[in-house]
Amino acid sequence: MTDNRGRLTREGIRIYPQDDFAGMHKAGKLAAEILDGVAALVVPGVSTGELDKWITDQVDAANATSATIGYKGYQHASCISVNHVVCHGIPGAKRLKDGDILNIDVTVIVDGWFGDTSRMYVAGKLSRKTERLIQVTHDALMKGIEAVKPGNTFGDIGHAIQTYAESNRMSVVRDFCGHGLGRVFHAPPNVLHYGRPGTGAVLEEGMIFTIEPMINLGRPETKVLADDWTAVTRDKSLSAQFEHSVGVTADGVEIFTLSPAGKYHPTWG
Repeated sequence: MTDNRGRLTREGIRIYPQDDFAGMHKAGKLAAEILDGVAALVVPGVSTGELDKWITDQVDAANATSATIGYKGYQHASCISVNHVVCHGIPGAKRLKDGDILNIDVTVIVDGWFGDTSRMYVAGKLSRKTERLIQVTHDALMKGIEAVKPGNTFGDIGHAIQTYAESNRMSVVRDFCGHGLGRVFHAPPNVLHYGRPGTGAVLEEGMIFTIEPMINLGRPETKVLADDWTAVTRDKSLSAQFEHSVGVTADGVEIFTLSPAGKYHPTWG
């Protein structure tokens, strides 16, 4: 899908007119509603494939399109990443055990706009160690979002996330990043979750992108398994991730993927 709206910065980042934010809100709301609904299904014994089937049915019921089915050969409406899987976990026959933590990532297309979001869940009882990992990851995302306003840089976003995570003795994954969004799934810029203040492209009103930090209890290094999708921590430490789609406004930021039910965090709601 091509996108000729707005203008491009010298870094190739598209600047959307503010009127387009309504389309992003609609797509983001559907993605967030699907993640709200799946929360009740995340229990010990359920398979990740069963969760993905439910998500696929919800996308179809909304007369929307999954952005991931058919993307580079991928055949599922979600990525479900359990425990030490960092991202791009493929749904299948694996059944959740008590205490498993998982990230569910969904991207839908509504009227040509892409809504992309992910959040953490727990099957059964959340241990204190995993609760802390999830909380720090969520808070790191929000620290990054707080840095979004015209005149700041993408380095400011990454620095806010990195310093918060590392101050809590956790590490930031370097191998994956956020991305530009809008009427395409992936576009410039690459939104790094680490960096130095004042570096990178300057944020401008009308930019739309994801922020999606992956935070590890152990070291930051990852490896991709033989399926060419699933990324895991090299040291098998637990990993967590939260993702919002956001747009830069005249004086700050709008989040397109807020949970309508207030279930964005597994200990909420």
